[in-house]
Amino acid sequence: MRRAWSHAHVGDETTRAAIEAVWRLESTRLIAALVRIVRDVGLAEDVAQDAIVAALAQWPATGIPDNPAAWLMTTAKRRAVDEFRRRAKHDGAFAALARELDEAVETDPGAGIDHVEDDVLRLMFICCHPALTPEAQTTLTLKLVAGLSTREIARAYLAPEATVAQRVSRAKRTLAEAGAAIEEPSGFERAERLQTVLGVVYLLFNEGYSATEGEDWMRPALCDEAVRLGRILTALVPDDAEVHGLSALMELQSSRLAARLGPDGEPVLLDAQDRRTWDAARIRRGQVALARADALLAAEPSVSVAAEPGQYVLQAAIADEHARAASVDATDWAAIAELYERLGRRTGSPVAELNRAVALGRAHGPEAGLALLDQLADLPALRGYHLVPSVRGDLLERLGRGDSAAAEFERAAAMTSNARERELLLGRADAARGLPADG
Repeated sequence: MRRAWSHAHVGDETTRAAIEAVWRLESTRLIAALVRIVRDVGLAEDVAQDAIVAALAQWPATGIPDNPAAWLMTTAKRRAVDEFRRRAKHDGAFAALARELDEAVETDPGAGIDHVEDDVLRLMFICCHPALTPEAQTTLTLKLVAGLSTREIARAYLAPEATVAQRVSRAKRTLAEAGAAIEEPSGFERAERLQTVLGVVYLLFNEGYSATEGEDWMRPALCDEAVRLGRILTALVPDDAEVHGLSALMELQSSRLAARLGPDGEPVLLDAQDRRTWDAARIRRGQVALARADALLAAEPSVSVAAEPGQYVLQAAIADEHARAASVDATDWAAIAELYERLGRRTGSPVAELNRAVALGRAHGPEAGLALLDQLADLPALRGYHLVPSVRGDLLERLGRGDSAAAEFERAAAMTSNARERELLLGRADAARGLPADG
């Protein structure tokens, strides 16, 4: 949370880092629980931020409490009581809310932090309220549920930060003006919001799998939160193939988390990963979920053949190809390229086409990958996306064009905000320069 850090002065950097870690772990649950209690999304976020500012001011002197989540909840509730009392001067209805919440704080200070599953899912569905545009729904959920910064969201959207910031502010205002219900919707309304919720969960997972900025290449806690939400959604909507497809995708991808980091936290790319360290239990869960999705598609009524899989089922099938292969060389890259082609047709995503270029380069040689990459070069959505020069560098390196590959890796390094990824790319540039000069 950026506002709290910028407005507080903490002398003990160790304590500050611990507080930030607590916020990373607890902010989603805290805000979700507060929404249920104060029945106002904007107020819930404000008092949660007030609580972390209070922690920044007090914990360096008093030490981190035994139950930091309960401390933050109690502090946030007290801030909410103060706000309700202030509002009561203009509207008597808030006086009763202040009394009720004040009694709750005194009776059970930490109450509300344990309704995690219901609270987080409720908040997700609230953020996907139909009064908001699809872009605003996803952006607000990433901000409140995932706790991502505007910069991180902008990277996920390939959009300017200013656009994302305006979208968040506008979404909160729209919810307030609409008097949006804070209860989780049911029936048809829930089904309408489901696709947006799935998209948000996947973006949350992706930010954990490949962090936008900071000193760490990954944020595994975000991946774990997304996987947990995916499992909950499969129980909530058991007959939707895409729900199971998303759960399968995240289980399969997260099986590689430990293998993607070296002993000092450095990134380990797919070629160098020890597949024996891939989490077999998550692979099995992913494959079971994918089989369930396939079965649901095959059982679709009113069609003589299985229904066309959606984007998450297709991506899960790609992840399954990797999970089944004993090595990079043994991977069926032609099948992966075909799946990415189907995914691109289904979604129109330029990133799917970028990944297809990688798969084509593996299946049919680097020249095939470069040919597709050249077709993508002028797409507006990929301008400024660091993986474009990174992929080009990889393909050029495999062609033995060391100097050209190094230049692409350096360009990619200059475009990423993640310190670990930058180090990796610069290291690849140095290694590529050790190849014979381009002919």
